Amino acid sequence: MSTLKFKLTLASKKSPNPIGYRDQLMLVGSCFSENIGAKLNAHLFKVFENSHGILFNPISVSNALLDCIAQKKYTNADLFQLNEVWNSWNHHSRFSSIHAQEALDKINNSIAQAHQFLKTTDHLIITLGSAWVYQLNNQSPANLGQVVANNHKAPSSWFDKRLMQPNELVELLNELVNKLLAFNPHLHIVLTISPVRHLREGLVENNRSKAVLIHAVHEVVETNKSTEYFPAYEYIIDDLRDYRFYAEDLVHPNYAASNYVWEKLLESYMNEDTQNLMKQVAELQLAMQHKPFFAGSSQHQEFLQQCIAKTERLLSLYPYLPLNEQVQYFKEQIGK
Repeated sequence: MSTLKFKLTLASKKSPNPIGYRDQLMLVGSCFSENIGAKLNAHLFKVFENSHGILFNPISVSNALLDCIAQKKYTNADLFQLNEVWNSWNHHSRFSSIHAQEALDKINNSIAQAHQFLKTTDHLIITLGSAWVYQLNNQSPANLGQVVANNHKAPSSWFDKRLMQPNELVELLNELVNKLLAFNPHLHIVLTISPVRHLREGLVENNRSKAVLIHAVHEVVETNKSTEYFPAYEYIIDDLRDYRFYAEDLVHPNYAASNYVWEKLLESYMNEDTQNLMKQVAELQLAMQHKPFFAGSSQHQEFLQQCIAKTERLLSLYPYLPLNEQVQYFKEQIGK
């Protein structure tokens, strides 16, 4: 008698390019990439996230990475002022400021850091969110035709919307991959598609957009050995496949769903030794957050000594781990 199946499960696939603690990881793209980046940071991996802030469309993602390669210097001519705030059409609003120079300093400092990091990065994870792009039209004060990364609450009449065509996106991504590999030949690129639904476009329009992204990404991966696809989108949409795994807005994956994708990422890219090391690092990170009822008690002092011993042992075995801050913290707590 056959067993009834109530869901399909997408098995993880081991990558030929594993991620370890010696590696540098750069993440660019949608808010989903920042979610994964936060988890990597919490486990003390060497990570650089979103030099231009959260980005959704492939053109803005490409522009951001090309800025980093060229170490572009933004000037006042690259900014515009709206509602007393200076903004860049290529950046998220977290780079905006009421002072133009402050906005430029944030933008240029981030690009300079990203340029140096990208030179020696081992893994670049690019998460694409939407194939819909918004371009400035003749109702906007300037920059006619420019694709914007963020609307910065400008009037909707300033923008025209269009859906990128699959061939256009394939060409864009292939050109981007070639320029990235010319800049950093040992770079490994992971392409993924955000499971976040762009409902403001509409359900049908969101699916059209994801279809373009899926088609183009697979075309690129099939012809570029330095790239591979991680199916974050499919893990949410086809494997979990339930609104229980979305937040109340029915747009963003919730904590359980994000953790599920995170576990699949670990299975795909981290070997058993790295995963064991991650568990030990997570225990030390949790210990730093511990708030004792009686800090001066012998029990708590013993706990701190154990934490120091664990941290120093890890450092002796894996001197490349960034644990010096943890050692110092535990030592400072002794005797308090």
